Amino acid sequence: MKILVCISNVPDTTSKINFAEGDTKFDTNGVQFVINPNDEFGLTRAMWFKEKQGATIHVATVGGPAVEPTIRKALAIGADEAVRINAEPTDGLFVAQQLAEVIKTGDYDLIIAGRESIDYNGGMVPGMISAILNFNFINTCIGLEIEGNTATAVREIDGGKENISTTLPLIIGGQKGLVEESDLRIPNMRGIMMARQKKLNVLEPVKANHGTEDIKFEKPAAKGAVKLVEADNISQLIDLLHNEAKVI
Repeated sequence: MKILVCISNVPDTTSKINFAEGDTKFDTNGVQFVINPNDEFGLTRAMWFKEKQGATIHVATVGGPAVEPTIRKALAIGADEAVRINAEPTDGLFVAQQLAEVIKTGDYDLIIAGRESIDYNGGMVPGMISAILNFNFINTCIGLEIEGNTATAVREIDGGKENISTTLPLIIGGQKGLVEESDLRIPNMRGIMMARQKKLNVLEPVKANHGTEDIKFEKPAAKGAVKLVEADNISQLIDLLHNEAKVI
């Protein structure tokens, strides 16, 4: 089985976020980038298929040279080969078209992507790839088994879970639950050294459409001051909720 894991290069959630050029561009100065958490769950599940079923794992990302430490980390975790499409990931449609081109030429059985990236939270790329390639698609996937050409998946739905059986080739949008957080891999020294010798293919982007354009970014409004009320002063609390907060 040949697996492609799609990797997004995203800011660490502890990074301080700022915008530049009149709030039209994301300011990357001082920002630490990591593998998108939803993608990391998918990569870990792919590693399980490699160890248990002898699968081959490739990883792919869209981005400039600055994303290579992130893709090298995926190689250090255990992926066999990497692809970097040398273009800025301007929007979901553009990214989907670039990754679809890699999939077309790679003869992959299973494509694992994150349900969404934690930077823009678009949640569009896996479904768009499926539409472009006419592959079976399962989103919000929290469980996956492969037997021959048959995939059995569990996906999260409102109020419960749904069990699905389908055939390969398949693309999934994975998320937390696809593996346990305790199963996530941390690259060891041997993996880091081996990653330096693994193949990283740099491809130029194919001609593609841009479906959207960022106009401006805006931070959430600052939180207002907290007004404390004594525990036994119920009348003041009711007055504040009624006249100031206007929630009762």
